[in-house]
Amino acid sequence: MSRWAPDARERLETAALDLFAENGYEETTVAQIADRAGLNRATFFRHFADKREVLFSGEDRLAGLFADGIRAAAPDATLTECLQAAFTAAEAAMTPQQRAKAAQRVLVVAANSEVQERGLLKHARIARTISAALRERGTEELTARLAAEVGMLAFSIAVERWMRSDNDEPFPVHAAAALSDLQVRAAELDSQPRLSA
Repeated sequence: MSRWAPDARERLETAALDLFAENGYEETTVAQIADRAGLNRATFFRHFADKREVLFSGEDRLAGLFADGIRAAAPDATLTECLQAAFTAAEAAMTPQQRAKAAQRVLVVAANSEVQERGLLKHARIARTISAALRERGTEELTARLAAEVGMLAFSIAVERWMRSDNDEPFPVHAAAALSDLQVRAAELDSQPRLSA
């Protein structure tokens, strides 16, 4: 099959995730990924900077969707409504087809500390994007940073629930529920008894 096939990126991602699962992340080479996808190494590097990026390449798109959702929220939207708008916009990337791949990614990342570090950097970059989009709406900086971190925690919890779910509820439903759960627990922080020294 031609290396110029329009689905080359998808084929490379699928091949990489399958090989990571079969052989382990460290033992899998770019050449093996390209071969499994029926492509060459040059094609791999046109789509991904390195094999770690196969796991996180969708994060830039996700950050853009989050920011677009926040910008599109009603002018008088609350911070919660802005985050919910971000999660709704993210549905374009969080498709049922991506759910199985998300589960594969989680297993690979959990088994490799180097990959975990890259994941943390991507997480921080998305949080900065959310914070910037909220500040564009006039939100004070510290409040925007807090909202972004809460949003990212809700997103992480939602991904875990979405992967474990045995129904076809769309991702934004899981994200809205996770955000609501976090808000309830945050409200309880002052009501919990203090531990004695």
